Amino acid sequence: MPIGYVVQAAFAMGWAELSALVFRPKVGELLVNTVLLVAIGVPACVGLGVGGAWLVERTALPARRVFAVAFAAPLAIPAFVASYGWASAIPSIGGLWGGVLVSVLAYFPLVYLPALAAIRGLDPALEESARSLGLGSWAVFARVVLPQLRLAILGGALVVALHLLAEYGAFAFLRFDTFTTAIVVAYQATFAGPNAAALGLVLLILCLVLLGAESLARGRARYARVGSGSPHPPVRLRLGRLAPLAVGAAVVLVVAAIVVPLTSVVRWLLRADAAGLDALWPAAAQTLVLALTGAICAVAVAAPFAWLSVRYPGRVSRLLEGAAYLASSLPAIIIALALVATTLAFAPALYQTPFTVVAAYVVIFLPRALVPLRAGLSQVPESLEEAARSLGVTPWAARLRVTVPLLAPALAAGGALVALGAANELTATLLLAPTGTRTVATSFWSAASSLDYPTAAPYALLLVLLSIPAVALMFSHATGRRLR
Repeated sequence: MPIGYVVQAAFAMGWAELSALVFRPKVGELLVNTVLLVAIGVPACVGLGVGGAWLVERTALPARRVFAVAFAAPLAIPAFVASYGWASAIPSIGGLWGGVLVSVLAYFPLVYLPALAAIRGLDPALEESARSLGLGSWAVFARVVLPQLRLAILGGALVVALHLLAEYGAFAFLRFDTFTTAIVVAYQATFAGPNAAALGLVLLILCLVLLGAESLARGRARYARVGSGSPHPPVRLRLGRLAPLAVGAAVVLVVAAIVVPLTSVVRWLLRADAAGLDALWPAAAQTLVLALTGAICAVAVAAPFAWLSVRYPGRVSRLLEGAAYLASSLPAIIIALALVATTLAFAPALYQTPFTVVAAYVVIFLPRALVPLRAGLSQVPESLEEAARSLGVTPWAARLRVTVPLLAPALAAGGALVALGAANELTATLLLAPTGTRTVATSFWSAASSLDYPTAAPYALLLVLLSIPAVALMFSHATGRRLR
């Protein structure tokens, strides 16, 4: 629906008007900004995420249990809240490097958590065999560990890239223009004008390029194994003289991603008017209801996509999976306007109802549910189901009794990711929510965009508090058990 909305609006203009809107200097500037943001931000998130996971899981890093939790904690701070915190602390921050800084600090845990889960699931005997053949620690990481993280890295990198393409609030605070910020401004100026449709078409093409690259890099490798591997814990690499440097880098990362934005929030919170706090609780209740409903629906929709992708790989399954990523890569305002146009044309009774809000959440955050489900299902051997069926169990019963319990952590992690995103969603909620609905995110944005930072601070803190349970659930799924 949203893709058809963009394509139809673009082609309705005709080639002459479309080319005039696309091939102009402003679009070139937006293209450079967006491509540089992805080209710099995604590798930085991968480096920080994989490096952090390897440090806390495979090295004797001092206080590694503390850092293991701290590296996941930035997910509890929405990107636009982190941007609000940095803009409050350093008013001059902005531009490409400001956008890269804030987005990388906000999104690197999306790579860290799946990488941590994958490293914990590796058989340490493979690494020990490599060392017995004369490979050093760095060679073991590069030649044995890293190739087995490919699925987790590619999935996390793709989610980060899609977030960078569709992020609005964080970059609006920093005055950094991307296709998404330009589309929102264009829609605010002309509602559904041709300029925004043309920009949306270019953004759609960028996402298609990303999806093609991820699909080619993923390949057809299988990662499941039967059995738990070597029963003993892995040998941890001693950092020696590098330990102070590693600890210092970890502290800097935690301070930049957590301490700086939270300090700004607390500073403005101390100046807030206590009389305005009564509006927090209705906003929190509405946020929880919409976010949890969206999470349940998104997981239900993602399950067959993941099943087809893993159990029946091929062109059709990849086309269906790619369609889900394509739609979610569009800015939330385009998805919302597509739902507005469709409901007004075919089902007016659904316009500005919770149904359209939840439908938007499903489309926007489907990859958040799909990536954990796909990764979790890829590690569930089909042979377990076949063994159950050989004992006389029907195929559906075998799946319910064998596969679903093994997939439960991935289902919970996917639902938590969706709920976290839905609770922090801005533009679609503003456009689609029934009259009188005020979520925590929209209330925060209303105050912060007016530069009323003291009024915005309580909502920012509440967004963080609401996000903590979801992040804790994701971290529990990634570690599987208490950190050794």
